[in-house]
Amino acid sequence: MSEFGHTTAKIAAWNLAGFNAPNAERIERQIDGLALLDAEVVTLVEVNPVGLLDTLKQGLADKGCVYDSVILPQNSDLNIGVLFKQGVVASNPRFIDGSDLNDATRRKALVVDMKVGKFDFILIAVHLKSGRGSAEQKIRDDQCKVIGAFITNFLDNNREDVLLMGDFNMIPGEDVSNFHHLGGDDLMNFVSSWDLQDRFSHILEAGRANLLDGFAISRRFSTEYIRGSLRLFPMHWTMNIGRERFRRDVSDHLPFVASFRIDKSLGG
Repeated sequence: MSEFGHTTAKIAAWNLAGFNAPNAERIERQIDGLALLDAEVVTLVEVNPVGLLDTLKQGLADKGCVYDSVILPQNSDLNIGVLFKQGVVASNPRFIDGSDLNDATRRKALVVDMKVGKFDFILIAVHLKSGRGSAEQKIRDDQCKVIGAFITNFLDNNREDVLLMGDFNMIPGEDVSNFHHLGGDDLMNFVSSWDLQDRFSHILEAGRANLLDGFAISRRFSTEYIRGSLRLFPMHWTMNIGRERFRRDVSDHLPFVASFRIDKSLGG
């Protein structure tokens, strides 16, 4: 057993759809959703404003779900933050330099050193350029090259695992060059592309949907991941509301959540 009293932990990622700052009712629904998700670590994308993370944390504490948090303000209004339960260790938050391509309207990748039980890893949280056109894909290519180079350098000099997650704005099978530059199958295992085939995370209008969000694990050392555990958390179903209402009142993205062994050091 770990100090958490169990042998596994859940690590999740969720886009809060914060392009427009949420109202009080929307925030309350997001707090309810996070309490139901109940993950040890949650990467949150589109945190707007930056103080929203403290509001979510307090709302969760009022429900008896005690979290700490880390966030570094971006140049844009859409921030990336991490919630983690007490007992999880998070340190050395930093950005990947140049991952916004030196454009203040884009988001830099956030890196945090983390340890859950005996499982230590670096978390890289991303919110890449949106859009389906060739120009947007080229921007993502350039962002992915920067982040991919960071991952390559890290893995060449360290034996910790890398967990890469967030809003990739990349669709498996379509944005092939993006995935290649971000790590390809030889460096990163894009488990969301394999474990969640024919599923969706991004809810569009008129019943349409796609798998824009992503979850990847370094191939070289990662043995803590429980294979097949990555899933889309059906938060709309869990909250007993329809998909369209969830899109309108909570978020247009569903969270990813995966399970990892934390009771022993398995890597390297």
